[in-house]
Amino acid sequence: MNRYPLWKYVVMLVALVIGLMYTLPNFFGEAPAVQVSSGKATVRLDSTTLANVESALAASNIKADEVTFDNSQTNANIRVRLKNIDTQLHVKDLLTKSLNNDPTDPQYIVALNLQSASPEWLTAMHALPMYLGLDLCGGMHFLLQVDMAGALNKKLDSDASDARTYLRDRNVRDGGVNRVEQSVVVNFADQNTADNARTLLQTGVAELNWTTRQSGDGFQVVGTFSAATQRTVEDGALKQNITTLHNRVNELGVAEPVIQQQGSDRIVVELPGVQDTAKAKDIIGRTATLEARLADPVNTYIGPNEAVPPGNEAFKQSDRSVLLRKQVIFTGDHIIDASASFDDHQRPSVNIRLDSAGARAVSSVSRDNIGKPMAMILFEKGKGEVLTVAIIQSELGDRFQITGQPTPQAATDLALLLRAGSLAAPMDIIEERTVGPSLGADNIKKGFDSVQYGFAAIAVFTIAYYLLFGLFSMLSLSVNLLLLVAILSMLQATLTLPGIAAIALALGMAIDANVLINERIREELRNGAPPQTAIQEGFKHAWATILDSNVTTLIAGLALLAFGSGPVRGFAVVHCVGILTSMFSAVFFSRGLVNLWYGSKKKLKSLAIGQVWRPEGHDTNAAYLAAQHSEDSPVDEIVQTAKGKKKP
Repeated sequence: MNRYPLWKYVVMLVALVIGLMYTLPNFFGEAPAVQVSSGKATVRLDSTTLANVESALAASNIKADEVTFDNSQTNANIRVRLKNIDTQLHVKDLLTKSLNNDPTDPQYIVALNLQSASPEWLTAMHALPMYLGLDLCGGMHFLLQVDMAGALNKKLDSDASDARTYLRDRNVRDGGVNRVEQSVVVNFADQNTADNARTLLQTGVAELNWTTRQSGDGFQVVGTFSAATQRTVEDGALKQNITTLHNRVNELGVAEPVIQQQGSDRIVVELPGVQDTAKAKDIIGRTATLEARLADPVNTYIGPNEAVPPGNEAFKQSDRSVLLRKQVIFTGDHIIDASASFDDHQRPSVNIRLDSAGARAVSSVSRDNIGKPMAMILFEKGKGEVLTVAIIQSELGDRFQITGQPTPQAATDLALLLRAGSLAAPMDIIEERTVGPSLGADNIKKGFDSVQYGFAAIAVFTIAYYLLFGLFSMLSLSVNLLLLVAILSMLQATLTLPGIAAIALALGMAIDANVLINERIREELRNGAPPQTAIQEGFKHAWATILDSNVTTLIAGLALLAFGSGPVRGFAVVHCVGILTSMFSAVFFSRGLVNLWYGSKKKLKSLAIGQVWRPEGHDTNAAYLAAQHSEDSPVDEIVQTAKGKKKP
């Protein structure tokens, strides 16, 4: 009656092992570390950089606990885990000097970091600790305001250029195409030409709404954004800025940065655990621009001590300098797309697509400079570095190809740099807040104390009131807490103060299910049911109530998860996971413990479940028999047999 099959006990054991394995990394804490990442978009980390780091440590007789190299394309970095903070600070200064020959133009960023101190065997099984939020480990909080007017003006400038080209190609004479505030205005001398141009522009530049109006000395065709198109442009600018910020904060080694939209024109950036606040602010506000220029056709490359001729500028490319004209052909703002490919001779190449303004500029320049070199320069922090120098083979248009990359990977890297460009719209820091690590440590202590004291209070009351069944309840509650932390660790969730509050709430809700089960068993005993029958009926009848209460609470948690943001979502994630683990532990695991203890006892006389209160003069056997739906039920037969009566 109250025995689990073997496979259910195997499930319980597997759940315990998995829970222990994935919870364990959270007890090892974090160790001070130093992260090395690329300081420029043109610099990549490789095995040579790793060897330089290891040789610098060996030369200073510093033994690192672990040196790891993450060679992923989007976030390549080298991490050095150390024993204490003093060694961490020393290694940061050491690597900064050894890797960057020119302090004014650093090639690599060396940032302070925290890394999990878990053993390698746990890390190899992807058993990693939960990330800690800004309120628990300290760090920086930024609120950035995006200049949406600037994004719209930039898009309108491009549309004005497209309209000018479209009308010129169709031999429509206009009196000038200009952007006026938040609109594109095209001037005409007569109404017929204006109406004809409006019809053409509605097809050629369809993202603007075109109307005709009379001006002082003629007619104008005015193009404006519709509400839907304006919203699309603003959303696109916001998303591009968020993507760019993600790429930048990776250089800081922040384990789980929070970069998300707030409202229609703001971005929240939270950097938990960041220790170098000045470096963080510098990277957040960094700007990067791309330019195309003609190179000197005679002396393209010069030595380090050679004079730069008038009208030219010298820019570095790896270990040499390139002479470039000062005139800019087009900037990265005009690049619509860039992708790696192969040319007709199967050499690595990069395909570039420009907007109409960029296409006109490059067409005009390339027509007069066939056979001459053209270079692409990336500017960061006011300093430019040449990405590539290619020979112009023919007149270029809105689509052209750059060859000369040594490997397909180099072509892919160049395409990524060309696509990245700069921010889609300017941003200003309107709020800046720093949370100290000591405050975060205090929050952790108070949060975990609240969970521990709450757990202890529940344990004392439950065991005192339900005796052995109270102990079973507390063991299942411990398993619930173990599985909750394990699942959050497997999901690599970020734990915040609201998350700790959700853990405490999950414990209270989980013990509520055990209380329902224990009271239902007591009720069966009060009505005269034998102990084994009381256990079976108690779990059976309590299940429906537990399911209803947890499903309704889960719906509320999913609503918080769907419509909340920031701390509310953090609370909702822990809350929803806690509901699922509590249903498993309170019903399945708790029943398994009871079955393991009582299931093999056939002549069980009583249960250690505390005082079973019965009203005075209450006939338990009669009450139990009356509660049965049929006299032929198996339970009814057991009771009559126990009293020495046989059914006819």
